[in-house]
Amino acid sequence: MRMKDKVAVITGASVGIGHSTATLFAREGAKVVVNSQSDRGVAVVNEINAAGGSALFVQGDVTQPEIAQQIVDTTVEHFGRLDVLVNNAGIVTPGTVDSTSVEEWDRMMAVNVRGVFLLSKAAVIQMLQQGGGVIVHNASIAGVKGLKDRAGYCASKGAVVALTKAMAIDYVDKNIRVNCVNPGTTLTPSLQDRINAFEDPVAAKEMFISRQPMGRLGESDEIAAGILYLASDESSFVTGAILNIDGGLTI
Repeated sequence: MRMKDKVAVITGASVGIGHSTATLFAREGAKVVVNSQSDRGVAVVNEINAAGGSALFVQGDVTQPEIAQQIVDTTVEHFGRLDVLVNNAGIVTPGTVDSTSVEEWDRMMAVNVRGVFLLSKAAVIQMLQQGGGVIVHNASIAGVKGLKDRAGYCASKGAVVALTKAMAIDYVDKNIRVNCVNPGTTLTPSLQDRINAFEDPVAAKEMFISRQPMGRLGESDEIAAGILYLASDESSFVTGAILNIDGGLTI
């Protein structure tokens, strides 16, 4: 029960790492607010509540200021406070600088950076009022290591890593801790969809595995465990940390 009596918001929580984090937090005692752009988050809330947990769904696009504020306001109205924000929502569009369209670049920056800023802004204002809180960004090893054919994605996740450091120093004396996790290649539904889009999905999966020093892909539950550590009181002396959970990719 490492999250007992905590109220947590998790964006992009309908599938993959977000889903794993939401259900893990609930098992550890948190009241969880699940956000997703589609209505798939309803199933996650139903899963948590059916298991005896407490969860609420707020649908919406995190790139919109009014949605970011609505997520925080609904959380406080329903549960009375906001202890933890996990900025998990993100997208990946492959491409080099010359092959990435302006529209693709702008959308990645909107979801991966603007969305993190907007949710953080709304959450920090609430946390300052109540005396503290914790924010965990889900960035990527792409934020600290160049990945082939991922120019826009690397740029957006690099911004999240830098924002983590900036926020940590801004609020270190306000009882608000800010950290981020950098997952390596993790077998999520999003990655599986990208693998399936190749002419030879089997070879594509082997390609993704081959760049992992451990010789396998990560699992969503493994990333969620790292997020849980940074969100819980176990990491009470940790802020501004960049936790690489990447199977040795950044050694």
